Amino acid sequence: MNMPPAHPAAPVRPALRWLAWTGAVLVCLAVFGMYTVPDFMVMLADQVWSCF
Repeated sequence: MNMPPAHPAAPVRPALRWLAWTGAVLVCLAVFGMYTVPDFMVMLADQVWSCF
C-alpha cells in the first residue's frame, strides 16, 4: 500500500501570531491592573468568602 507523504501543518501567519500575543498581553495587563483597585479587591474577597 503506497500512501502519499503527509503534508506538514501550514505555518501560522506571523501577523496572526503577533495579534494573538498582543491580545493576550493586553488581557493580562487589564487583569493585573484591576488588582491595584482597592474596591475591586474587596468585592473579589467578598465573592470568594460568600462561596463558603
